[in-house]
Parts: sequence; C-alpha cells; structure tokens
Amino acid sequence: MAMRLSGLMSGMDTESIIQQLVEAKSTKLNKAKKAQIKVNWQQDAWKELNTKLKNLQAKYIGNMRFYSSYSKKTTKVSNPNAVSVITGESAVNGVQSLQIKQLAKTGYLTGAELKNASGSKGDYTALTKLSELGVDGEGTFNVKTGNGSVDIRVNGDTTISDVLTQLKDAGLNASFDTKTQRFFVSAKESGADNDFSLTALDGTGAAALSALGLQVNLDDDAASRAEYNTFASYYVKGDRAATLEKMRSLIDSDVQSRVDGYLSKYKSLQDSLTTARNKIDEINKKYADEGKTLKSVEEYQSELDTKNERIKTLEESLKAEDSPLTDEDRELAEKELAGLKEEVSALNSEKADAETLAKQNETVTNLEKQAADIEQYVNITTAEDGEGNTTYSAAATGKLTQEVEDRFYNKAEYASQVVDGTISLSGGATKVNGQDAIISLNGAEFTNSTNVFEINGLTFTALSETAPGETITVTTQNDTDGIYDMIKNFLKEYNSVINEMDKLYNASSSKGYEPLLSEEKEAMSDTEVEEYEKKIKESLLRNDSNLSSVSSALKEVMAAGVMVNGKQMYLTDFGINTLGYFAAADNEKNAYYIDGDPDSENTSGNPDKLKGLISSDPDTVISFFTGLAQNLYGKMSDLSKSVEGYRSFGSFFDDKKMKSDYDSYTSKIADLQEKLNDYEDKWYKKFSKMETALAKLQSKTNAFSGLLGG
Repeated sequence: MAMRLSGLMSGMDTESIIQQLVEAKSTKLNKAKKAQIKVNWQQDAWKELNTKLKNLQAKYIGNMRFYSSYSKKTTKVSNPNAVSVITGESAVNGVQSLQIKQLAKTGYLTGAELKNASGSKGDYTALTKLSELGVDGEGTFNVKTGNGSVDIRVNGDTTISDVLTQLKDAGLNASFDTKTQRFFVSAKESGADNDFSLTALDGTGAAALSALGLQVNLDDDAASRAEYNTFASYYVKGDRAATLEKMRSLIDSDVQSRVDGYLSKYKSLQDSLTTARNKIDEINKKYADEGKTLKSVEEYQSELDTKNERIKTLEESLKAEDSPLTDEDRELAEKELAGLKEEVSALNSEKADAETLAKQNETVTNLEKQAADIEQYVNITTAEDGEGNTTYSAAATGKLTQEVEDRFYNKAEYASQVVDGTISLSGGATKVNGQDAIISLNGAEFTNSTNVFEINGLTFTALSETAPGETITVTTQNDTDGIYDMIKNFLKEYNSVINEMDKLYNASSSKGYEPLLSEEKEAMSDTEVEEYEKKIKESLLRNDSNLSSVSSALKEVMAAGVMVNGKQMYLTDFGINTLGYFAAADNEKNAYYIDGDPDSENTSGNPDKLKGLISSDPDTVISFFTGLAQNLYGKMSDLSKSVEGYRSFGSFFDDKKMKSDYDSYTSKIADLQEKLNDYEDKWYKKFSKMETALAKLQSKTNAFSGLLGG
C-alpha cells in the first residue's frame, strides 16, 4: 500500500476527498452486498416454509395414506372402577359381558415385631447375630420361589444382614426396618406360581425363622403349608430307602443342578488360574532373560527406604543457601543424586513386579484350594476339542449324592412331623398369599398371574372384583371421534400451510426497499431498522414461481376429488368446504372447514355430515381420504424430487440454485472490494506524489530565499 500523506503541504483534506471518491465508486459493491443479503433472507424464508411442507407430508398426509391409520376403535365399560380396557387394532366390534372374580396378588410377608429379653420392642440392627436372638447351633430353612428352591444355612454367628442377603439371592425382595423391628419379604411378581414359602428343615432352622419373626401360622400360609404337605407325602416312616426312592427324581434333579453349578464355577476357576499362571510365567521369564532374580517386596522396600533417605539428604544439601559445598563437591553430589534417582526408578519397577508376582501366587493358591473343594463334590473329566481347547465334563461324587439325599430325607422327615402335629409351628408373622387373577368373559374363564389380560385385541386391567351377580358390559365400536379428529387435524395443518403460502405469494410490494448495510443502520434507531427490514422480509416470496407451483399443485389435488367405488367424490360430499371468495378473509380463500365443527366460528352451526358418515359408512370415508392422501403424497414427492444443480431431494424450492447464487455473490463482492481498494490506493498515491512535489518546491523556495537574505 502506498504511503499516505494527509495534506500536510497542500493544506487539503485529502482523506475526506479520497473517501468521497471511493464512496461514489462503491455503488456496485454495495448493490452486490444487498443482493446477497436478500438471497440469504429468501433462503431462510424458504427453509422455514419447506419444514412446514415436509411436516404436513410426513406427519399427516403420510399416515392418512394407509387404511390401518383409520382402524381406530374404542371400548366403553359399564363399571370403569372395576376394569380398564385398551382397544387394539384387531379388536372386534360388539358387546361382551365380563366378571372380575379374583384379583392377582403378590405374596407378601410382614414379620412379627422382634422383642428383647424383657418382652419389649428390640433395638436390633442388621449386624445383630442369631445368638443374640436366642438361636445356637447349625440349622437350615428353605426358600422356594417361582424360580426354584434354595436352602439357607444359619448358625449363631449368622447376622440379620446375612439372612437378608440370602433371601435376596434366593429371589425375594427383603428388608429389615429397624424402626418397627420387622422383616418385610415379598415375591418378585404376583400370581400363585410366583408365591414363596419359608419352611424349616430342622429344629434350628425353625427356631431361626421364629426368632427372626418370619414364622407364619401355617393355616395362613398356603405356600408353606403346601411345601410341608408335599415333602411329608414322600416320607415312609422308619424306611430311609423307601423315602429316598419316592423322592428319587427330585434328588437326581437337585444333584444334577449342583453338578452343573460346580462345573460352571470350576471352568471359571480354571480360566482364572490360567490367567494368573501366565502372568507369573511372564514375570519370571522377564527376569530370567535379564539374568536377574526378583527379591521379596520387603527387601525392595528396605533398599528403597535407604536410597530415598540419601536422596533427601543430597537435595537438602544442594538447596541450602549456606551450603559449604565447593563447586567440585556440588558437581559430585548432583551426579550421585541423578544416579540414585535412576536406581530408585528401576527398584520401584522391580518392586511392582514383585508385588504382582506375590499377589498372583496368592491367587493361584486360593483358586487351587477352591478347585480342590469342588473336586470333593464332582469328578471332573477333561478332554481336548481338536483345536487345542480344553473341554470339561463332571459327574457327582458319592459325597455330593450323600449330602443331597440326607438333606431331602431330613426335610421329608421334618415335614411329616409338622404335618402330623408332632412339631407345632406358629408365629406372629402375617402373610398375604400370592394368587392369580380370574375373570369370566362371555362365560369363559381366564386365569393369569397378573391383573392384565390380553384377549382378542382387547387389553383388560382388572381393578376390583365385581359384586356377586354383577356383570360388566364391554362395548367395542369404531372410534368415530378418532377418525374425525385425524381428518380435522390434517385440515387444520393444511390450512395453516396453504394460508401462509397465499400470504407470502400475495404480499405487498416492497419496491424501493433494499437491505441495509451496517453504516446505514447506524443512522437509524433499532425500531426503525426492524420495521424497515420487516417490510422487505414480508415480500421476499412475492410472486415466487416455486411457491406458485407448489401452492397450485396442492389446491388442484384437494379440488380434484377421488374415485370411490366407481363414483367421483369430492370434499364437499363429506361436508368439507371453503368459505367462498367473499366470506373468506384475505389469503384464506383456499382453506377448508368441516360443517358442524364446534371449534369453527364459521361452520359450527351447519349439520355435521362428516361425523355422521364416519358412523354410518366408514368404508367410504376411509376410501376417500386414503385416496386423497395418496394423491397429495405423490404430488408432493414429485415436487420435492432432486433436480441436478437446482434442488436437493426433499426440497420444495431451488435450494442448490440459491446457495450457488449466494456463493457467486461472495466471489463477486470479493472482486469488487479488491477493485475498490485498488482505486483507493491509486488516489492515495496521486495525492502522495502531489504532497511530495510540494514539499520539494517548498524546500527549494526556502533555500532560494536564504540566498537572497530573506
């Protein structure tokens, strides 16, 4: 850029003169900037309208193309306090009779309040042991749920927390409330098959249930009573062999279940052992390759402590302001310090490996012990699968079979004593027995574990039992309101879009108004700028050809009608009309209204023809509107097809062309700005030369005057 002088010699305001010259020359540049702003506004206006058109097509017209969208049914019941009904698409119209005979319930046990030695409410916590509740020795009680049976073994050291954990592991919800000093136990799901039982296998198990407040009077606990009865039925007094034979299938199933569990755990242990051993081998090989032997963790720590202490001493000596170290001593100290830090780093690495090795060796020992414990109960057989992988199989040992047989025999023997009254079980816990829901629909009885029944397209949720002799009437019919509302909502959205398009197309001219540049806005208030630009923006799509094409196409499809059963039908046949040219407001002359629509101030007083046809002849209504929607959808798809260089797929306007125009203005503005800058520089150079010449002339004049003695 040329050196700019500001009229120092000439006395002229060259800056102002040049800016006026540049401003006179900037007309083309400003015109291009304003044109680009206008294109940008047009893009924004079209994007907003395009979104509304796509929403109309996808959300409303797209759904109305399909017959299934009109398969709306509704069901009414004579006693909504007893049952609620959800109507599916496959529900059959008609009137049915229903009775709610029984509601489903979830098994729920409320424990008895735990007392202290004096008979007052206790102050026990989750850490309280059974011995503190008066239970000593080893004992077992069983938890049976819909998912299986689990024995819980207890002794005097077992805590309330331990019992809760085992109850939860067995598949129950369980908690202990320290404020009320009660257990609360429930099944995971409702229904008779999902109910649970708590049964003792021996005297200590029974004592534990009683001490924990979990014992229910068997007359009130159907599941526990049934469990005792079942096992008592297997017992042959004085004959262990006969008892076990009657229970053989149960015993074999339990043995196999335990074998499967042990085998799964054994496989997991072997995988963990392999991982641990591989890590040990990896560390040992690393140091063998280096010709080293790892020391113990304690030895490394002792060596590290010594070296770290020396490092600390050296650092303090080097940092001391009054240090007596000579330069030579300081150099030696720094060298020793650096060496020690390297040694500490290496020792820390070796110590970490030593710790890992020790931990992995400990892990191997523990895992091998667990594997050995399992091998007491199952005989493990290994084999290769041909791909280098080890496969495992297992069979029960005599010890496992013996333990299972002992447990089942003891359970049967104890149950028989409970059933025949030799042992009396009673407690303060209360139990809500799990039960199934039972309903009668048209005389047929249905049972379910929950209160929800799905029958022939209807979903019934039982809320309360019907009174004796009461019958609920269930009426399923076409949902006239649902179909009506769908058509009404479509027309509402269509009217909104078509009215906006008419308003944009018929907007008043903004001739003489052009977008404002920054310097022009500075001369106006914010309100004035807003009003000025609003005038332009309202007319951006005035007489727009794309807008005209889309609007006209939609209007033509709506007016053309649809062929239904060989007859051409129109919206007017269904009581749907425009208001007429003179009755409609400006830019609302192409909007459609439903006769009898209570929300329409224009047509609410007319007879409601549409709702009547939906009720009396739904097939004709559905055929017409599916056809109309298909025609609209197809037309809108054609209008929003991709056009090379002009528009993208799904766009109702020439978005690509507009972007291209915008980008062209960017290039054009850059070129014009560069030319204007060159023009400005040219004038600065000219005035600079003039100022330089005047300065030289002034210098010569002063010299000449000096010669003349001036």
